[in-house]
Amino acid sequence: MNIPATLRARSEDQAARLPPLLARAEQLAGAVLLGDHGRRRAGSGDDFWQYRPAQIGDSRRMIDHRRSALGDQQFVREREWQIAQTVMLWCDQGASMRFNSVDTLPTKMDRARLLTVSLAILLNRGGERVGVTGARLPPRRGNAQILRLAEMLSEEDSAEYAPPEHSAMIPNAAAMFASDFLGDIAPVELALTKAADRGVRGVLLQVLDPSEEEFAFHGRTIFESVGGSMRHETLKANDLRNRYLARLAQRKDELQRLCTRTGWQYGLHNTEKSPQSGLLWLYQALSGGARL
Repeated sequence: MNIPATLRARSEDQAARLPPLLARAEQLAGAVLLGDHGRRRAGSGDDFWQYRPAQIGDSRRMIDHRRSALGDQQFVREREWQIAQTVMLWCDQGASMRFNSVDTLPTKMDRARLLTVSLAILLNRGGERVGVTGARLPPRRGNAQILRLAEMLSEEDSAEYAPPEHSAMIPNAAAMFASDFLGDIAPVELALTKAADRGVRGVLLQVLDPSEEEFAFHGRTIFESVGGSMRHETLKANDLRNRYLARLAQRKDELQRLCTRTGWQYGLHNTEKSPQSGLLWLYQALSGGARL
């Protein structure tokens, strides 16, 4: 019996069963090459972190006499404590997300899914617990959790615009919502308000196709939603451009103001841009240090 060949065949069989999304997300996460995401705070860990001036209430045993002997002030030697953060994810599976203007570009759903799973991989590597809003996938660590997430995100919703799921949000967790946010804004406002009430802060990523930002249509044009529920025909598409762009700008402004009011951060990702740039922004935004 050829054991190496048998193991190779078994590995290839297992790999073939994995969602293609997971393989692409692993590759993207590896390309970003980010360090650990766990936030540092002082605690009772074993690794030295920093010195700080002694304060009222510090016991004598906490004083580092060697460092204090270098000057007139007493210092405390603090240890490092890696706090595992819980991050809740929601990725729009609605029909509107299946749009792409040209075959050379990914659909909005494909890009949003890729960024969501890649972000989960990076967070998991940093020791974070990741889960999906709602009760289907509670936050956990581990590669098995990432596989379940990729499998869930391979599903689709029949609704034209899927509202954000805001139930089962873990108090004081972080969160990431990814969508085109072109549907009714009321469910988005409700979700972020509910999240903020539970101390949840996060990032809201609007994913758009370049044609949705440019509206480069002229002459006779038929506009039809991906789900088929809406259809509009015009002989002068260019006459609609200014009104459309004004409404899109208004929606972006509404999302920005909503995020400001609830303590979230708003970001915009165009599918024409590299997924690396979107993932890097998301990762840094959850750490509180990104601007877009």
